[in-house]
Amino acid sequence: MLNTPTTEARIYIKPGFAWDEQNAYLFDIDGTLLRNRDRIHRESFIVGVQQVMGVDIQQVLFLTPGGTDPAILSYAFEKAGIACDTKGAQWTAILDAMYRSCEERRREMDIRIMPGVEEVLAHLAQRGALLGVATGNLEMIGWIKIEEAGLRELFSFGGFSDHFPVRSELVADAARKARRLAGENARICVVGDTPRDIAAAHANQLPVIAVATGHFGFDELLEGRPEVCASSLADLLATKRTVRE
Repeated sequence: MLNTPTTEARIYIKPGFAWDEQNAYLFDIDGTLLRNRDRIHRESFIVGVQQVMGVDIQQVLFLTPGGTDPAILSYAFEKAGIACDTKGAQWTAILDAMYRSCEERRREMDIRIMPGVEEVLAHLAQRGALLGVATGNLEMIGWIKIEEAGLRELFSFGGFSDHFPVRSELVADAARKARRLAGENARICVVGDTPRDIAAAHANQLPVIAVATGHFGFDELLEGRPEVCASSLADLLATKRTVRE
């Protein structure tokens, strides 16, 4: 079940860490920027495997919070006893079919932007920060969601799971792109909603803002020792405004 939002604003900020003074930010998509209230992405896994391999994986498909699309697909194959070379033509065909399925149904997507996302993105952009994504989604599917949410023009690059099925590796890829754009010494921060986002950031020696807008509550996220933990981005930005006042 999804974490149930509360009216209580909870914020932790590590002493000395200026959450809105970093040079670049890497945002997770699902649970952080937005929530899909449809099953189109999930059903794309089923459609892709059925079209390419003629196998129904519906009963063994589990979308784990913070999991990458290739890892979720590999787990389903393992549970179903299916052998598939993750670097072979069948695998590539499945990923392509997943993208086509989402593209064909993109207008059916029911997307909710998480509280405070638009305001925080505008705030960071105004301060000159570079905005990117670091997501377990396949690249084309991730961009479809962001486009349908009306946020695409705010992001200039991203790290995706197509070639980096391990989350820490896709975060590393996004960080490399950020440094090419913002400078080798750029201060980079990850923003996510799961313990896996926190672990992936810290594996790359990057600070992280954890938001309890997905499946995990504030206290669960705080156990991972993020530099910032907030009940939502709206609540985090509100603390900034309170300080100014």
